[in-house]
Amino acid sequence: MKEQTLIQMSKEVRELRGIVRALLGQIQTIKDLTSGTLETLKRMPGYEEAIERLKKDLEDQAKHQQESDSLIK
Repeated sequence: MKEQTLIQMSKEVRELRGIVRALLGQIQTIKDLTSGTLETLKRMPGYEEAIERLKKDLEDQAKHQQESDSLIK
């Protein structure tokens, strides 16, 4: 390979490292935010009832999907 190509590749790798570091930082921030949001929601009145309702809705949705899939076949 030509030296110029290697220099260009080296620059691109450095840039990609910086991008990856930035993305990892953003992922950590999002993780912290979602954890905090979940803990806040858990402390709100009606949380348990809402979770039970969501579980039931998901079960109903899965049941309807299975019915739809069996009709298509």
